[in-house]
Amino acid sequence: MLNANNFVMYALIMLLTGLGIPIMAALNAGLGVKLQNPAMATTILFIVAAVLSAIYLFVSGNAPKSIPSDIPGYQYFGGAFVVFYVLSITWIAPRFGIGNAVSFVLLGQLISMALIDHFKLLGAPLNPINATRFLGLVFMVIGVFLAVRRG
Repeated sequence: MLNANNFVMYALIMLLTGLGIPIMAALNAGLGVKLQNPAMATTILFIVAAVLSAIYLFVSGNAPKSIPSDIPGYQYFGGAFVVFYVLSITWIAPRFGIGNAVSFVLLGQLISMALIDHFKLLGAPLNPINATRFLGLVFMVIGVFLAVRRG
């Protein structure tokens, strides 16, 4: 059950995660420009990420003895979306701007999360799009366009 303490802790961790996404985008976009190769920059990012993830897995003591066989195959494809994101942001951010790129990523995330929750996709709990939630999404769309607007 989600209590108030967990809510605050989870919210703060996810806020820090969100703060890190534009930083990661800027770092990797800069690396892609220096290398003149967004795919190589993305590969380096994933090598560093794999090493750090493996270290955390084993240091935390959470390494599983085996992987359950009843996991649906589609659940292994989350990495494909990460690769698409990192390749896209690495290639587009230097041309479009970090703020613009991340703003439209955020907009895509908001639309996707609303649809996933509304239709209970991929095992998500039901959180229907009601009038209040729809209005919040409309305000977010307006906010993204105002945030990226020049002049």
